[in-house]
Amino acid sequence: MATVVIIEDEQQLRELNRNLISDNFPSIEVVGEADSVESGIEIIQKTKPDIVLLDIELKGGTGFNILQNVKPYNFKLIFVTAYNHLAIKAIKFSAIDYILKPINEFEFTNAIENALQSIQSNEMEMQVNNFFDHYEKQTQSKKIVLRTSDSMHIIDVSDILYCQSDNSYTTFYLADGTHILVSKPLKEYNDLLEGFNFIRPHQSYLVNLNSIKKVDKTDGGFIILNNNTEIPISTRRKQSLMQVFDKL
Repeated sequence: MATVVIIEDEQQLRELNRNLISDNFPSIEVVGEADSVESGIEIIQKTKPDIVLLDIELKGGTGFNILQNVKPYNFKLIFVTAYNHLAIKAIKFSAIDYILKPINEFEFTNAIENALQSIQSNEMEMQVNNFFDHYEKQTQSKKIVLRTSDSMHIIDVSDILYCQSDNSYTTFYLADGTHILVSKPLKEYNDLLEGFNFIRPHQSYLVNLNSIKKVDKTDGGFIILNNNTEIPISTRRKQSLMQVFDKL
């Protein structure tokens, strides 16, 4: 039987989390609850749960203070939080599951199911360390975690040549010639990578500016990358794209 602890400073939300687990996951046992940083650290160390549902804003500090005191991370982490742009962006870069308040039952069960499927993996520490790198801006060399159906890849953002959309999937093409397919739409990565010199020349493509060798204006226009891949430029985006190139 899998075990979970709920760390949340609002009693009603602790009860909601507990009821959602009881109703949807009879094989999961709630082995503890906490409402503060101090009690959260204590309950994790005492019960050694498989899954931790962690609120960010807590009595006595934040959920991040708890994470800094409970290494190694021998559990699957799911953040439960109100919207916080900086935190959510760091969470997405690290492919950590999260649930936004107010809690949606579908999102809640989906996050728990993902955690159950990956309990045996040992990537949580890598993901949390990557989260802190982004959230606290500790490093200049940024990495992104890409989660596929059977693996977790940690990639230097600078090694991404371009991304290509296929409906709700995105393929990352890397400088070493490999590619990684993830089951998330391109828009999500556009939002994450827009601050790292990535441009959107076409609805189906996201391109690293540093990987561009040439811009050809014939036949409607297309970009040629360092590996000679040709990326189309859509008519709608052409003018704004040329303005970007003019500023380089």
